Amino acid sequence: MLSRAANSRATTRSLRSPMTNVLSASSVRRFLGSTAPASSFQHIYPDYNALQERLDRAKHALDRPRPLTLAEKFLFAHLADPTTAASHVRGKTSLLLRPDRVAMQDASAQTAILQFMQANLPSPNVPVSVHCDHLVVADTAAAAAAKGNASSAHNVSAANLAASWSESAEIYDFLRSASRRFGFDFWAPGNGIIHQLVLENYATPGMLLLGTDSHTPNAGGLGAMAIGVGGADAVDAMCGIPWELAMPRVTGIMLTGKLRPWTSPKDIVLSIVGQLTVRGGTGHVLEYFGEGLESLSCTGLATIANMGAEMGATTSLFPYTGSMRSYLQQTGRSDIVPTLDQLQQPYLAADERVYRDPAAHYDRVIEIDLSTLEPHLNGPFSPDRAIPISQLKARAEAEGWPTAVSAGLIGSCTNSSYEDMGKAAHVLTSAQQAGLKLQTGEFLVTPGSDMIRATIERDGLTDTFAAAGATVLANACGPCIGQWKRHHPKDPNVILTSFNRNFVGRNDGNAKTLNFLASPEMVTALSIAGTIAFNPLTDTLPVTDANGTTRRVPLTPPPADLPHLPAQGFAAPTEQVEQNAPHADETIAINPTSQRLEPLPTWPAWDGAELQCVVLTRVRGKCTTDHISAAGPWLKYKGHLTNISRNTLMTAVDDETGEVGTTRNVLSHLRDTIPNTAFAYHARGIEWCVVGDHNYGEGSAREHAALQVRFLGGRLVVARSFARIHETNLKKQGVVPLTLANPERDYAAFVPGASVRTRGLVQLLAEDTQDPAAVQIDLEVLSPNGSVTVVPTVHSLTKNQLAWIRAGGALNAIAAASS
Repeated sequence: MLSRAANSRATTRSLRSPMTNVLSASSVRRFLGSTAPASSFQHIYPDYNALQERLDRAKHALDRPRPLTLAEKFLFAHLADPTTAASHVRGKTSLLLRPDRVAMQDASAQTAILQFMQANLPSPNVPVSVHCDHLVVADTAAAAAAKGNASSAHNVSAANLAASWSESAEIYDFLRSASRRFGFDFWAPGNGIIHQLVLENYATPGMLLLGTDSHTPNAGGLGAMAIGVGGADAVDAMCGIPWELAMPRVTGIMLTGKLRPWTSPKDIVLSIVGQLTVRGGTGHVLEYFGEGLESLSCTGLATIANMGAEMGATTSLFPYTGSMRSYLQQTGRSDIVPTLDQLQQPYLAADERVYRDPAAHYDRVIEIDLSTLEPHLNGPFSPDRAIPISQLKARAEAEGWPTAVSAGLIGSCTNSSYEDMGKAAHVLTSAQQAGLKLQTGEFLVTPGSDMIRATIERDGLTDTFAAAGATVLANACGPCIGQWKRHHPKDPNVILTSFNRNFVGRNDGNAKTLNFLASPEMVTALSIAGTIAFNPLTDTLPVTDANGTTRRVPLTPPPADLPHLPAQGFAAPTEQVEQNAPHADETIAINPTSQRLEPLPTWPAWDGAELQCVVLTRVRGKCTTDHISAAGPWLKYKGHLTNISRNTLMTAVDDETGEVGTTRNVLSHLRDTIPNTAFAYHARGIEWCVVGDHNYGEGSAREHAALQVRFLGGRLVVARSFARIHETNLKKQGVVPLTLANPERDYAAFVPGASVRTRGLVQLLAEDTQDPAAVQIDLEVLSPNGSVTVVPTVHSLTKNQLAWIRAGGALNAIAAASS
């Protein structure tokens, strides 16, 4: 069994690529004195000279000189061949890129590492880090007896971490042993949430980072181009293979003015999600600019970038700012600041002509005046249901929502910085001084990292939370991703969170829980009021003194000058990273009888014929990757494809009947669960397809949503439209994704049990196909009543991706190319 106290044989990472610079934090601490974390961490930065040189080559290759957006600069600087820059058109061509780094969280890392093992390489071609944050379950039952006791925060956190080590020891053993074998940085449970740790330790402006989690764009707060991908995409980068990305369009978002009291960076992105909806950013980079950026902190920018994923955006970008410089200096990276200062205009900002005439250079422009922006609460059940605080009471009455707040939760990868903790603590302190208390049954706080945990303990914020009756959880994802053992009736109730997603049942498994997304200070304010019918901008709350006299008092917002960074610098964390050099003799731990880990199968190559599939189900409405492959208690099976596949589409709504998780089984002629039906078809060798609604596969970058489909015999997914990451993940596993050319007309043609045959796939997959976009794929749909409908579709397969389908999956294609 793996122990947290296990002796590490980790060594300092050796430099494996001339494209990286290694700089030690020890010299940085000498320069910064006490303001840098006391850590021996060694930073690996991109080679900025090489990036600037590649960008210059790309500019020279353009047909004519033109100003470049920031997104174009970052993408062109990472082209595998910069001389191809002139051939790329936004929204039409695909780029082959060389990422700088890969980051993986523990749930998705299992599958990514299992795939990387098939490549038989001694070490990755880029630096890689593994972060254990998703498997820690938040169970606050232990806090009941100690509520209000400052020590309870430590007790609950320690208990949750101890339980995770007990329950997932073999997973951590696997991840640690693989990290030692291949030379990955290993962050054990308790270190913190992947995106906060990446921001604190790895992200730097202008780098291209791939992360096996949809909220990887959080690193955009430090000016990185950080993109969420599936594990197979990460393996491309780890194997040194150029990573393919459709050339995104660029949305320019101009920020003017300055935020008012109670309004936060979270409200900026909540309002934008409301404008663009959950699929309005698909195929776009969201590029922010304008004088409004000057007053926003680095961690505030990270919050905005984090939630760009809720719009389906490829990523979100900001030019290099003074707040980024300050954050780098306080987190032990001052050594890179002089280089970044020199690159500020040539590389780390769009060309000035872009900012002078944004409409001429961006595909669309959105303008937001921060000085008029209201605080928002988005929800319930979808992050794009944006409601200004002034309208929430009336909206709740009109919708018949309950208004009492049962729980308030702050933290998660979106809002767990020192700044966020400080704002919430300030609201609690001022409320206590006015005689007000929390009115919620639970108020849970999740620090983003052990460094944040240590700093808020030193600065007294933890005592503030404890005195208010709040519970501080372990430094992990916890309730945000459904890892919450909530002790609450399964009744309709309202929770407020500073998280990024609020899909049905996502947090506590209760489909009747209404989750509203808000800033930490707004979650805190409404938790003190105990109702979403309260507006802290205009309303007051009653306070009764010892004499029985009642007066009404307002809540005090966090002051504009509240420090974004700790005045004493960050405190040293207790937990530490294990930095590894590759060890070829390290045995990767997989128990052959394990129910948590198993080697991945190899998919068979395409047989050269058109696909013939049975419609497993036609999905109605929102179908996220949570619907396709549930998280929560299922996360423990991420490394065991057979076991986790038993949740496949288990909460999808079958359009034929409106039932959740059931479909028509053509073998038994009865209705059965979707997973049971898929397993039954798989056992008989029957290949099948799924038909999805709009934005099919939105949400988490959950590779299992594609892996499970392929494992059980799914070969084709047809949808009205796709979310970017899921569409790519399907292709990586050899599954053909097709978009309906006439989505409103033809969606109903696919009845569960119908037979679907492709027409044109053989032509598309021919070795001599030069222009895949010119090949039309139609579907012949034979319904159970004998009628035949020919349905035209649109595909997005590129020449490179055709090889994945032919080989039966991207890994097969990689293996074939390297043999």
